[in-house]
Amino acid sequence: MTTPQRSQPDPWSEPPQPAQPDAALTRAFALLGEPWNGLIIAALAKGPADFTQVRERVPGISDDTLAERLHDLTTVDLVSRTARPGPPPSGRYALAPHGNAFLIPLAALTVWAQDHLPASDSPAPAGCSPLVRSCRCPVCPRPLPG
Repeated sequence: MTTPQRSQPDPWSEPPQPAQPDAALTRAFALLGEPWNGLIIAALAKGPADFTQVRERVPGISDDTLAERLHDLTTVDLVSRTARPGPPPSGRYALAPHGNAFLIPLAALTVWAQDHLPASDSPAPAGCSPLVRSCRCPVCPRPLPG
């Protein structure tokens, strides 16, 4: 029995043409270019969560950054927030319909990364680029260049 390969293209077909850099693609990469956004969406794919649960699902993110990113993702209608009264007031976060629709390309991106991005000797923490040998983020243990 042979094991099917996950993302190998048909060698006899024409390669897919890259998307043209238009306004929609620019908006998509602006969203993905913000550190933590993709990881927060992936964390909420596991189900609704309060702030603390989201933070636990995204190791390494600070409270301030998480609050800012959740606010941004709520503003663009990828995440919804349901307020809960009481001292202290709190909220429960979940993927909005647009966020759920994003899970399809996020899953494809995950498979692509597993198949095509090199594994690092010292794995990048959540939010860091796996393509660089060093990083300037506050959570990365990898040394700075030079």
